[in-house]
Amino acid sequence: MAILKTYARLWADDLDQTLPLLRDLVGADPDLRFAFGGIELAAIGDFLVIAGPPEERARYAHATATVIVSDLDEVTAALDRTGGCVTVPEATSPTGRYLYARHAGGAEVEYVEWHPDLVARIVSS
Repeated sequence: MAILKTYARLWADDLDQTLPLLRDLVGADPDLRFAFGGIELAAIGDFLVIAGPPEERARYAHATATVIVSDLDEVTAALDRTGGCVTVPEATSPTGRYLYARHAGGAEVEYVEWHPDLVARIVSS
């Protein structure tokens, strides 16, 4: 299993108001932008902006980072070997499969296995 990309999470009320500064800082448009439940997400540079009403964002606030991996099943096996646990079971989103996990030391992370086309477009480019 390989870590393909790691995103710092940014919390925002309004995605459209947040993106102009990030476009200037990163020098690019978002690689991804989509709605998911009651929030909107945009991946730009090494940031994942999670925008929406505070009560909707709170559902995802327990994770400190979003980590894109090559194989989600291998993450689950590594968690088992090292005393970690899955805190939100595997599910799907527009980008692929994901889960939330707590490491043995207490860190909580969202792990995502992207669809191959996203890996080719964002990571391999």
